[in-house]
Amino acid sequence: MYLYNKKDVRQQKLDCDHCLNYKDSIFRILDDPEKNSLRQSSKCLYYNKGDTIFSEGDKAVGLLCLVKGIVKVFMEGNSGREQIIRLAKPVGFIGYKALFADENHNVSAIAIEDCTICRINKEGLFKVLRSNNELCLQIMKFFASELKLSNSRTVTLTQKHIRGRLAESLIFLKDTYGFEKNGKTLNICLTRGDIAHLSNMTTSNAIRTLSAFAKEEIIALNGKRIEIIDMGVLEHISEFG
Repeated sequence: MYLYNKKDVRQQKLDCDHCLNYKDSIFRILDDPEKNSLRQSSKCLYYNKGDTIFSEGDKAVGLLCLVKGIVKVFMEGNSGREQIIRLAKPVGFIGYKALFADENHNVSAIAIEDCTICRINKEGLFKVLRSNNELCLQIMKFFASELKLSNSRTVTLTQKHIRGRLAESLIFLKDTYGFEKNGKTLNICLTRGDIAHLSNMTTSNAIRTLSAFAKEEIIALNGKRIEIIDMGVLEHISEFG
């Protein structure tokens, strides 16, 4: 992990501004003085693919805004197998549960692509929150939306069979990251292990089920790239799997 040096100050400002000003930002309602206050409390951090952003047990020191890249948030079970809790995409937040609960992180986060993260320190963020009720409401709405998705994923991972879980995960990846320009290939490359951990199954089961989907011409596999051939069948498997 590295920080921008002095000659990169302009780029750092652009990245922090993107976190504050993109069209769906919860900060879009702030006035200029409030945004400037957050800028003064912010620092841009850069992580290479595979870098740990935070680990279970670490203290949460700020709100992490993912500006570029993809981050996986996961827990390790008693057997040492990962369970991916969520995949974050730009522009999104990570590490916020521990921050607002005033607890240490109970999950870990790793960059699965090179990432840019704007960290807003806790004191600066809470200062603005105490003076802006509308921002508090926006954050509550964000939490409610995340909880709804989490509840849906919990049902999927506990009640569906292997084929249904994997189909739901592929649809989740499509809904989250979209397709490449051809309109069929998922716009994210995950290892078979990560797909397994997202779907609450072993890597061997994920490999076998992906191969079965490919033989049934539901998907096509090209290394880590996955092309959705028949979305209707995939949705049917997800719903009734």
